[in-house]
Amino acid sequence: MPDIPVVHVLNGPNLNLLGTREPEVYGHATLADVEALCVRAADGATVVFRQTNHEGELVDWVHEARQSASALVINAAGYTHTSIALLDALRTLTIPVVECHLSNPMAREAFRHTSYVSLAATGIVSGFGAHSYDLAVKAALRLVRDRAASPAR
Repeated sequence: MPDIPVVHVLNGPNLNLLGTREPEVYGHATLADVEALCVRAADGATVVFRQTNHEGELVDWVHEARQSASALVINAAGYTHTSIALLDALRTLTIPVVECHLSNPMAREAFRHTSYVSLAATGIVSGFGAHSYDLAVKAALRLVRDRAASPAR
């Protein structure tokens, strides 16, 4: 793990449309706004921020995080509820994984109540709009710092 923590923030399909797609559900913040929020929340830690509409690319980025990240924040969007491949990739990680959602999936359609990402996540932050990312990055970094401060087992 690097001396300065590196947090990968990965975003799944349609999040490139933030600010214009269903603002009553997802808010008016753009993906660029969310990225800036993550950088501020990281407070000096390095943030690698990415978005893709392609499942395989998201899986590849999780694989990359195994080698270069101290923690992972992931909003897999629609893949949260469908991707066994993403779950399998996330299960290979030994770093903290924080699942993040703008809305509260449990307050939405029944199909959104199943999260494969949750099966591999250390924790979940949802329902706070763009602020969910702020909370998720801070939680991920807290977990990294707590692990670094605890004696090896």
